[in-house]
Amino acid sequence: MVVRRIGQILVDLGFITDDQLEVILDEQQQRPGALLGKIAEDMGLVTDEQLAQALAEQLGMQTVALGEITLPPDVVEKISEIMAQMYRIVPVQFDGDTLTVATCDPQNLVVQDELRTFLGYNIRMVVGTEREITAAIDKYYSSELDTMERIIADLAGDDELFQQASLMMGDGPFNLTDAEALADSAPVRKLLNMVLLLAIKDHASDIHFEPFEDEFRIRIKAEGVLYEMVPPPRHLAFAITTRIKVMANLDIAERRLPQDGRIELMVGGHHVDLRVSVLPTMFGESTVMRILDRSVVSLDLNKVGMDEVTLALFRKTIDRPNGIVLVTGPTGSGKTTTLYSALSELNSIEDKLITTEDPVEYDIDGIVQIPIDHSIGVTFASCLRAILRQDPDTILVGEIRDVETAEIAVQASLTGHLVFSTLHTNDAPSTITRMKDMGIPTFLITACVEAILAQRLVRRICSNCRQETEVPEEVLLDLGIDLEFASTKTFYRGAGCDKCNNTGYKGRVGLFELMIMNDELRDMIMSNCTTDELRDQAEIFGMIPLRKYGINYVYEGITTADEVMRETIAE
Repeated sequence: MVVRRIGQILVDLGFITDDQLEVILDEQQQRPGALLGKIAEDMGLVTDEQLAQALAEQLGMQTVALGEITLPPDVVEKISEIMAQMYRIVPVQFDGDTLTVATCDPQNLVVQDELRTFLGYNIRMVVGTEREITAAIDKYYSSELDTMERIIADLAGDDELFQQASLMMGDGPFNLTDAEALADSAPVRKLLNMVLLLAIKDHASDIHFEPFEDEFRIRIKAEGVLYEMVPPPRHLAFAITTRIKVMANLDIAERRLPQDGRIELMVGGHHVDLRVSVLPTMFGESTVMRILDRSVVSLDLNKVGMDEVTLALFRKTIDRPNGIVLVTGPTGSGKTTTLYSALSELNSIEDKLITTEDPVEYDIDGIVQIPIDHSIGVTFASCLRAILRQDPDTILVGEIRDVETAEIAVQASLTGHLVFSTLHTNDAPSTITRMKDMGIPTFLITACVEAILAQRLVRRICSNCRQETEVPEEVLLDLGIDLEFASTKTFYRGAGCDKCNNTGYKGRVGLFELMIMNDELRDMIMSNCTTDELRDQAEIFGMIPLRKYGINYVYEGITTADEVMRETIAE
């Protein structure tokens, strides 16, 4: 079927003239990526009702006037508020096994498939105006919290579900068919979908499902801090865990061994990967999902958050033809984002870039990426040996975990390759001690390590509710800030508002400690200096310690003293 262009349809319907279409097309040339219909509406040449009619005509759909109909409550309940907000949709009718849904973006064809996957119904799309859909969402949905509480209240009052779940949680024989049916039941799917969508909307990094003796807790980690959600009934622990296992293609009959899996979702037209870890505990299986949402991460060194001086020095370092550049910090400190951003900048047609990762978190066009699989012997060390026979220019080793991997990385750098990798250390200078402890000879460390970047993430003060505050003297002294100097500064905190979920924080910013090796530092390392001596000398050469970097952010009103205290240690 040949799809007619929207501009021609607007002309055929008599909404615009050929001359007006030419004007719109000229404007579209100036606005790359902008939709023609939206431009016509912005220019006042068509109304939103006319645009909806033209889109429906183009895609062979019907239109619906949401302002003229009343939606039945049982139909509204088919789609949660969070789903309606994310997809900009409203449920209109439910007939048999088919749910009719109004959308203002019918050209986004993946929405229909995603809704079918999430809801388990056949989906029929109709076209409404953006104004009417926004009004309908405001009219028919209460707050997200109420929606979550309502779903859990419905689950708690479902006696049939309680009996099914209680039977499955017993110590009797395991019935695979009953377990699958329970995991696939509409209430369980609805609750899990709600949790997933809320977490993705809040840009969470992890979701924790934790069974205890008397409760089943769900916590979401957003911006490095865990927040508890409304807990579902304890008897649903098995059903929810089994549902997650089904989605991740894990063995639902195996409840004694840890399992790892992966779920791939399409949400709002973009891919979201969920890495699933299931761990047996005293009271059931604890499940953690790591959310990898490519749309949230901007792989651009300019947006990583380094100050101009540190960024210029780091860029100069990664432009070297060989050597090792290490990025250190705890899990969740943004190491991967920094390394991917560096690789994206180096990604050119003239150079061959190869990575070996556990697992590959984001796919980048033009870079050869190899996933680690310990079960079949594909380790960092074995991969790295093979990579060296692939004629690479730049190599990323996901993590240096043992002396074998470290030695091959060192050899790679000495034979003319630029090697990136990560280590788990507290700061940049202590990385040298860590490498020595791993068994790498000191002369090899000094020969190949070019720079070490330690980093942390601290939460930004919410710009909507930021206000001046007093910082206690003991906190200032712990941070090493002179009290007299502090009296000349203004400190801020977030009071808490709707935009930041009453936390006072919105978003995160990086702290960076860049130690660039030079002859003097190499001589000190060869003479077995202490970490403190190395740190002091590195500071003389311009390295800004993590805590001092954070204190500068406190002075600028970007973060709080408490955040810097929480994420950094005193030198």
